[in-house]
Amino acid sequence: MAEVLLYHHIQGLTDGVLAFADDLRQAGHTVHTPDLFDGRTFGSLEEGFGFARDTGIESIRKRGAAAADGLAPGLVYAGFSFGVTIAQRLAQTRPGARGALLMYSCLPVAEFGEAWPQGVPVQIHGKEGDEFFDEDLPAARELAGSVAAAELFVYPGDQHLFADSSLDAYDPEASALLMARVRAFLAAV
Repeated sequence: MAEVLLYHHIQGLTDGVLAFADDLRQAGHTVHTPDLFDGRTFGSLEEGFGFARDTGIESIRKRGAAAADGLAPGLVYAGFSFGVTIAQRLAQTRPGARGALLMYSCLPVAEFGEAWPQGVPVQIHGKEGDEFFDEDLPAARELAGSVAAAELFVYPGDQHLFADSSLDAYDPEASALLMARVRAFLAAV
């Protein structure tokens, strides 16, 4: 079974993120869910971004990276949207990464190094009409096209945080498919 460090999205550590982590735990995985917003959750993306800007986006990211410090190597780094910025950085730079799950976002590999680390599988998930994921789609396609152990899954629709069951953007069908793919990924790493 895998050990996963799962970072929440810009609306915080919502009940939907916790439910996603619990689903993975029920499959036998160990899942850590650091709360980067100290218990705060937000009703909209805009409110979450406002909080992050006021708090300091880089300081929140540093806090997220520090959550990995007490954990052994061999983690699968996972993130939802804003959380991808932390998970992807750690997957690319922290020795011993076992895999990466990038949901709703993907940064260019060059942000954190010259190439994706050899032997580190990655899955990328997003919706084709999501304005935020559409911005990241070229980077996601480049990563998926340049790394043998990379998979890109693009779902129909335009919801951003579609696998968070506590939000209006929740898409049960796409979320179930994403979860099945994530479980298969974790079973293989």
